[in-house]
Amino acid sequence: MAVVNGAFAPGSVWLVGAGPGDPGLLTLHAAQALAEADVVLHDALISPEILALARGRLESVGKRAGGRRTPQLRIQDRLIVLARQGLRVLRLKGGDPLLFGRGGEEAVALAAAGIAFRVVPGISAASGAAAAAGMPLTHRTLARSVAFATGHDADGRLPEDPDLAVLGCAVDTLVMFMPLRQAPAIAATLLAGGRDPATPAALISDATTPRQVVRRTTLAQLPAAAAAVPRAAPTLLVLGPTVTLADRIGPPAAADATSPGAATPVLRRFV
Repeated sequence: MAVVNGAFAPGSVWLVGAGPGDPGLLTLHAAQALAEADVVLHDALISPEILALARGRLESVGKRAGGRRTPQLRIQDRLIVLARQGLRVLRLKGGDPLLFGRGGEEAVALAAAGIAFRVVPGISAASGAAAAAGMPLTHRTLARSVAFATGHDADGRLPEDPDLAVLGCAVDTLVMFMPLRQAPAIAATLLAGGRDPATPAALISDATTPRQVVRRTTLAQLPAAAAAVPRAAPTLLVLGPTVTLADRIGPPAAADATSPGAATPVLRRFV
């Protein structure tokens, strides 16, 4: 398999992370790909400001919870078809393509089809949201370990593997992607596993954008806080002691949503 090393060659695919939302967090390789691609297959949550940087044709292949969804196999087939037409194909994903971005599946499909490709990492939603909210994922005295997990599987259920009850008590900081739908089950599972009900938690929506909202709560009150979040808002859960550091290093208008619905937009600020 030939892997693209420099130029964006015709007939190749770049799997690119667009970062958490702020166009300023694009990598130079991502900006290069947007400027050179003949066609861009993009996720639903890519900001208009980032899409405006694209020179080529745009094709939306997004997946929105409870809404329009493009089957993953169809996306992979489309990448292969376009590359075989001799086009420069950009698969643009929010965050990082290899962290809950399905980039691994697409890379395997491209390799099997003999299509040259390159993976361009992006700032993950987890690191971007945590920085924007003033909540370090690790801290030398507060959090020496961190884990990432998804809030639901392909069928919308809380995944049974890994064992969330065990994982959630084994690390200091737990970050969960797409947690809203299964917030009651997440809280119940972590509490049953022995996690302290008073563990600080935060739901960060539309991270790093002007629409960012941070809802501070506790593990015990997570279901009520999650119920106040619009389902269309891309949201990340951060659970652990470093959530409290937002009081000192977070945005000045950070919200405390221990009482559900009390959240307010926060200013953008990065640590």
